[in-house]
Amino acid sequence: MTQVQKFLILSLRIAIGWIFLYAAYQQITDPDWSAAAFLGQTRTAHDFFTWFAAPSQVLITDFLVKWGHLFIGLSLIFGFMMGLSGSLAAVLMFAYYLGHLDFPFVEDQSNFLVDFHLIYVGILCYLIAARASYFYGLDGLMQRSSFNQSTVLRWALE
Repeated sequence: MTQVQKFLILSLRIAIGWIFLYAAYQQITDPDWSAAAFLGQTRTAHDFFTWFAAPSQVLITDFLVKWGHLFIGLSLIFGFMMGLSGSLAAVLMFAYYLGHLDFPFVEDQSNFLVDFHLIYVGILCYLIAARASYFYGLDGLMQRSSFNQSTVLRWALE
């Protein structure tokens, strides 16, 4: 792989990580933020999504979304445990896609079947397949070090 390709992969990893990190910042610093607002407006699979917004579930949902965004963002930016965080991020982006879907349109009439959430899923899957965290990331650093011999974290680096 050329240096240009590695730089492009690193750039994509940091850019997607920044999207998650900034979302976490906005959600954590806003005391009035709740996922219930988004979940209550879903159209496709509405019953499934509104379950997460139920009064008995919404505090857990809010916690998982806020801190999940933070974990995913930091993980992508620093290239640490990206197989796990990238997979979780792709599932989350697909869930957001379904939440915005009003078949066959996504969110409004300007997006027919495809929107940016699916593009993010594709980029995240590519970054996982390309082992993007091994290019200037902590996963690559740990793999090259003697720390990789520990079986405790070996599963997270694969």
